[in-house]
Amino acid sequence: MKNSITREYLPWVDVLRIVACFMVVLCHACDAFVGTFDGSYIFVTGVFWGSTVRACVPLFAMMSGILLFPVTTDLSTFYKKRIGRIVIPLVFWSIALPIAFYLYLNFGKESNSALIDMENYSLQAILSKIGTSIFNFNYDTTPLWYIYMLVGLYLIIPIFGVWLNSATKKDIQIFLSFWGVSLFIPYIKILAPLAGYSGNWGSMGIWGVCNWNEFGTFYYFSGFLGYIILAYYLVKYPLQWTWAKTWTVAGSCFAIGFAITFFSFLTIQKYFPADVANLEQVWYFCNINVALMTFAIFIIFQKIKIQPSAFIKKVSGATFGIFLVHFVLVQMATDVFLDLSFLPTTAKIWSIAILSFLVSYCITRAMEYSRFTSRFVK
Repeated sequence: MKNSITREYLPWVDVLRIVACFMVVLCHACDAFVGTFDGSYIFVTGVFWGSTVRACVPLFAMMSGILLFPVTTDLSTFYKKRIGRIVIPLVFWSIALPIAFYLYLNFGKESNSALIDMENYSLQAILSKIGTSIFNFNYDTTPLWYIYMLVGLYLIIPIFGVWLNSATKKDIQIFLSFWGVSLFIPYIKILAPLAGYSGNWGSMGIWGVCNWNEFGTFYYFSGFLGYIILAYYLVKYPLQWTWAKTWTVAGSCFAIGFAITFFSFLTIQKYFPADVANLEQVWYFCNINVALMTFAIFIIFQKIKIQPSAFIKKVSGATFGIFLVHFVLVQMATDVFLDLSFLPTTAKIWSIAILSFLVSYCITRAMEYSRFTSRFVK
């Protein structure tokens, strides 16, 4: 008998998608405050909220594990339907976002954000950003890093789908165990030099990673694929826990994950000020502390009994568009609220996030009404 989950409508998934989407917006609302890197109360508050919502992107990835499995089509049909759907928005927003930033920053309000350098917003710079988008995202298109990554996930999902159709519960647990080991790698890399490890020819990679090889021992078990398989597993084999046990485990996991994320970020900032490469080690989406927070949020929402709602489904359907649209709106809202000295930092961050989310939703809904523009947000 095939070991697969039945594709059914799960209202809690829509709610979690909305929450995860808002968490992404809230995360970016923190950027200008974290970007000061000055150790001030404003900086610490930004780090606090940024750490709190760090599970946002993994939760998005987990939604893919629920909505795309089981894969019932052949490879070419799956690729045409799924990858074609996200490549068009990727191309459009790689062009539209730099143009929007250029127009806003040159002809709109002057920005006081620590993240904005006007030398990067000349016409020549914008054209360069658009031209080099074939290689990667840039600051203006920051959220699109997820879309580049998502294309890779969509390429591998149908292949893993074949395996999942015949995999036993034990098989999936073994895969998740190896993925769990990979979640510790960022910290092992940090601690290895303390044990005397000096790397190879300037590379500090571990377990086979070096200048001529990026693919270490656990490479093929690492990354966002693990979150997708975890979501599949939790839906296929839901935890039969009481609410008391669920809250206890979830609360403990979130508290531990948050504490590591928040206090480690502040500690690294103390010893390596404004060193983004080191700071991102603890905000890395595929490390153990973020995974703990992600697991905690997921199992809470999975247990909530939510009735189907047309409104919830409508907002959930707009989350992809909100994700694509919001970044430039966060910049605009930041420039409005950043200088309002009478507002506490937390109120500024939440105001930026709520306003950006609502305006992004309205723009997305407006674009959905046109057959031409709907392809850019759906």
